Amino acid sequence: MDNFLLPIQLRWADIDANFHVRHAVYYDWGAMCRMEFLRAKGLSESVFHQLHIGPILFREESRFKRELQMGDSVSIDLQLLAARTDFSRWTIQHQLYKNGETIAAILTVDGAFLDTRLRKLTVPPAMASDTFGAMPRAEKFTWLN
Repeated sequence: MDNFLLPIQLRWADIDANFHVRHAVYYDWGAMCRMEFLRAKGLSESVFHQLHIGPILFREESRFKRELQMGDSVSIDLQLLAARTDFSRWTIQHQLYKNGETIAAILTVDGAFLDTRLRKLTVPPAMASDTFGAMPRAEKFTWLN
């Protein structure tokens, strides 16, 4: 699949006392990017509700590389870094770009699917696994056991 790149509108509320982007905002942008990708593929919140599943995170990690400030152009991508063959567990990596080319941060999340009725981890139905299967793959993508 082609890359998925989402432009970010930087807001004054995203800035901290040091006049750069607050650390927690990066995580919000990652979540927004993941949901926008899923929505674009037809896997919206209402479909999750109908399927009685939802994505959950076990771990979220950021590596900050360059400062982001007001006036910077910001965009974020996503790539599947690792997954089980049934897509019941997965790792997604985001790169945040400053002014087009400079990597400002790398976010990595480990997640799975939750059966929202049973409140237990589950193997996703075909629509969800097909959507994750269509996600752009990282150069270092690996299958998990």
